[in-house]
Amino acid sequence: MNSIGITNAEVEIPAAVRRADAWVGLCLALALHVVDETLTDFLSVYNPAVQSIREHVSWLPLPTFTFEIWLGGLIVAVIVLSCLTVFVLRGARWMTPVSYAFGALMLANGVFHIAGSIHLGRFMPGVYSAPVLLAASAYLLATVHQQRKGNRS
Repeated sequence: MNSIGITNAEVEIPAAVRRADAWVGLCLALALHVVDETLTDFLSVYNPAVQSIREHVSWLPLPTFTFEIWLGGLIVAVIVLSCLTVFVLRGARWMTPVSYAFGALMLANGVFHIAGSIHLGRFMPGVYSAPVLLAASAYLLATVHQQRKGNRS
């Protein structure tokens, strides 16, 4: 019990704050993942893989990147996603599908890094931070789902 007679169990954290925490956590996990991919030379695996896929599936529009464009784009993405935190905190309804999409994409990203490492029998670039990405994306998806359930009651 604290000085005003309220126990910690009686203090309810608003759903929007929990969701914003989860959003910021996933933004930080993505930033860590970008650092991981940068330090482990992700493009040396990605660009040749894309070129190979294009040879077999020419209609699939997969881009290749120079290091500067790739890293710059990811830095901008992390900054923009982080700036959206204010809308999550305000409970903007349009952030619900954005949150689901962000969470699902990052969950898939983490799974692909781990699955690729298992398939190839070696650590792929980005695999070190993939578990953090998985945990953060699962937490965001769970908080969005919980908040939506709470809004229906």
